[in-house]
Amino acid sequence: MNGRDLAIVVNGLSRTFGDIRAVEDLTFSVERGELFGLLGPDGAGKTTTLRMLAGILKPSAGDAAVNGKSVVREPEAVKHEIAFMSQRFGLYTDLTVMENITFYADLYLVPFEERPARIERLFAFSNLGQFQDRLAGALSGGMKQKLGLSCALIHQPSVLLLDEPTFGVDPVSRRDLWMIIHEMVGQGTTVLASTSYMDEAERFDRLAMLDRGRLRALDTPDSLREKLEVEIVAVTTGEARQARSIALEISGVRSATVFGGSLHLAVASAAEMIPKIHAELTRRGIEVLDIRTLPPGMEDVFIDYTTRTRRSREGGEMP
Repeated sequence: MNGRDLAIVVNGLSRTFGDIRAVEDLTFSVERGELFGLLGPDGAGKTTTLRMLAGILKPSAGDAAVNGKSVVREPEAVKHEIAFMSQRFGLYTDLTVMENITFYADLYLVPFEERPARIERLFAFSNLGQFQDRLAGALSGGMKQKLGLSCALIHQPSVLLLDEPTFGVDPVSRRDLWMIIHEMVGQGTTVLASTSYMDEAERFDRLAMLDRGRLRALDTPDSLREKLEVEIVAVTTGEARQARSIALEISGVRSATVFGGSLHLAVASAAEMIPKIHAELTRRGIEVLDIRTLPPGMEDVFIDYTTRTRRSREGGEMP
């Protein structure tokens, strides 16, 4: 990313808690105005990474810079450069929507003469204006997230850190929240957001796949998919979990993941493996209702990258 305007630069960032390595040697950069994602399951190190970037948690090793401010040497200065929205954003349930926004405007020292226009704009894309007199504690989960995002945006930060902003939110509210985020990016805000929802990976300009505190892959969603070294075979059966155990014993099957009543198998050559998989499952008493190749989804991509790099590390090779 040489020559580009970088909002966030992460270099060897690590954090341990006792004997637990929550984040290990992370290195990546986020371009100004980019929508960048941290993708991974619970325990991957996403929240710890964001808390270090927000200047809340001191790294055990390495450093990162946000708008040129070091999270190690200038954590308080970093806090003035960003807005950080955690999973449990600090809303006051006994205050109304408007009172919460006003409180954060006071906290961020937003000039009084600028507040009406900013609040009007926040209400315009959050649709919270009609609920401005409602107590925050009486809002739905999705509306609370919209209010949290509005409070985080009241001081118009140039960098926005979001920790799983759509976690536990209904599908309609998830869509609305992403519309707000995309609008902010379109206006030049740099957004670094984490998610454990693999279907949200497509929304990012680039994403970093985290697993067990380590960076497993970093690129655009399309490029990550194109670099996939396997093909996906989908097996439909009423006995997906039993079929998975059997499939993992078949030579040539790299990974097997249950998706509802379907089983996704990662293989080097689908044409070669489909007859072999069908024959072995049938021989072991599993009824195969359908078996075919599928374009890989982002969950398939994530599983392949994490499986591949874990095997590399166990074999003594660098991922």
